[in-house]
Amino acid sequence: MPCLDGRRRPYLSLDAAASTAALPSVMKRVDEFVPWYSSVHRGAGYKSRLSTAAYEEAREAALTFAGRAGGDDVAIICRNTTEALNHLAYRLRLAPTDVVVTTVVEHHANLLPWARVATCRHVECGPEGTFSLEDVEAALDERPRPALVAVTGASNITGWLPPVDTIIAAAHRRGVPVVVDAAQLAPHRRLYEGADFVAFSGHKMYAPFGAGVLIGPRAAFADGDPFLAGGGAVDLVDLGEVVWTEPPEREEAGSPNVVGAVALHGAMDVLGDIGWEAIADHDRRLARQLRGGLASIPGVRLLGPSSGQETLPVAAFTVEGIPHGLVAARLAAEEGIGVRHGCFCAHPYLMRLLGLSASEVATYRSEVRRGDRRHMPGAVRASCGINTTEGDVDRLLEALNRIAAGDPPLASYHQDARTGDFRPDPDVTPWREEIRLHGGACSPG
Repeated sequence: MPCLDGRRRPYLSLDAAASTAALPSVMKRVDEFVPWYSSVHRGAGYKSRLSTAAYEEAREAALTFAGRAGGDDVAIICRNTTEALNHLAYRLRLAPTDVVVTTVVEHHANLLPWARVATCRHVECGPEGTFSLEDVEAALDERPRPALVAVTGASNITGWLPPVDTIIAAAHRRGVPVVVDAAQLAPHRRLYEGADFVAFSGHKMYAPFGAGVLIGPRAAFADGDPFLAGGGAVDLVDLGEVVWTEPPEREEAGSPNVVGAVALHGAMDVLGDIGWEAIADHDRRLARQLRGGLASIPGVRLLGPSSGQETLPVAAFTVEGIPHGLVAARLAAEEGIGVRHGCFCAHPYLMRLLGLSASEVATYRSEVRRGDRRHMPGAVRASCGINTTEGDVDRLLEALNRIAAGDPPLASYHQDARTGDFRPDPDVTPWREEIRLHGGACSPG
């Protein structure tokens, strides 16, 4: 990509926690399938039957990937983890008086759907952004008794891995089901088979074609209206009556995203072939290098757990005296490095990691309500995938060393008050006109 100094550098994406690139084998499988693309569950022709078979094979692969093959669980194919958790929140038919135990570490996708339908009891975190099994057990033992535990498998900000296996055991001893948001976990570790429900997204698993999965017991979806109503979810319809079909089809109204399902199937196969031990070893090496390297740069504040705790190769940080949006903009425009900045769709967690007071939070919220995001607190996040190398991490650390040491920017940067984003002077940026003029906000949430 073109950079401000006139050089072209290989683009380095360190934003795997948001979305991953497509694996070459996934692209190949999609390319081979697309000529045979047709309606799923809606045709007797050869192409329709082939597409239906491919879709159902992807469903079975998702159950196998989650360690649920051969049982009575169903895999519902949807857009992403957010849709999956909203789907589940609707289908569990919780009442406003029901209590869902969740944590302040969660992504908004595992906070907002539960707050919409029930009363949330939040497990707090400490200064390093972690909590203990005992903290969760205390929330489980409060009255009224909770109806559900909703917990992340891995933080999308710090990469911290909560003790999910022991949380599941503690909840089950008390007769409380557990849903795991595995969006961050699924590309890095084997999924927790003991969870009652699990959700994950293909776009974080090297299959960015818009398919996600919700897995849970068939009985949870056997009664009541589905989340979406329409064709494919019914057996019989009259103007005054509807007979819903059996799950999982009753949960998938409309023409399904068969291309997304094929891509996700391919990605799950590749991750399984590589093996979780190899992936975890790669993650641990990069996590040590990334987090240790950031912590050693003067002026850089690393957020999250100390070096004694295992994390995924994900790190959020701030640079003293430089707005997070400007750090991200300089990495992109001057170094060819793509990172995320902002609050990462996990506002409560980030506010705690930054140590902001209630008055500070109130001030920035007042400004945001007026349409001014210039002072919105946030951080920069670098996140690695299976395609990230030690050399890639070194390239980031070298760039950050220069920025934190006070090297001047290669151009003047202008901040958009509406979005809070920084962009280099339009007279000197080598980026294409349509990116500069028509790109949306980099970090709206």
